[in-house]
Amino acid sequence: MPGVKAAQLWTKNKAELTKQLDELKAELQNLRVQKMTGGAASKLTKIHDVRKSIARVLTIINLQQRHQLRLFYKGKKYIPLDLRPKKTRAIRRRLTAHEQSLKTAKDQKKATHFPQRKFAVKA
Repeated sequence: MPGVKAAQLWTKNKAELTKQLDELKAELQNLRVQKMTGGAASKLTKIHDVRKSIARVLTIINLQQRHQLRLFYKGKKYIPLDLRPKKTRAIRRRLTAHEQSLKTAKDQKKATHFPQRKFAVKA
């Protein structure tokens, strides 16, 4: 089991990933018991490999779940905070392009009552 490749995990569905995760956790439990009872030194390196494999499986599960959530919320008015783009605080609070293009009532009146003057002579 140790040395699980992430590329192989992407092709599996959630049920297969959870099954593999359970197997890896059981193997880790066995290795820890063997370590306590005085197993070989090679078991210590295998514990490391199994822990990293568990992390890879969990990473793939979480990424797939986030991808499904992104598809679910696509086109909706509100998106959960953790799915929104991070950017910077200043950029997130900046006016949108639509808000920037809007004119105040005073500016609208000024534009209608005092339009841009047209001159016959070009400079």
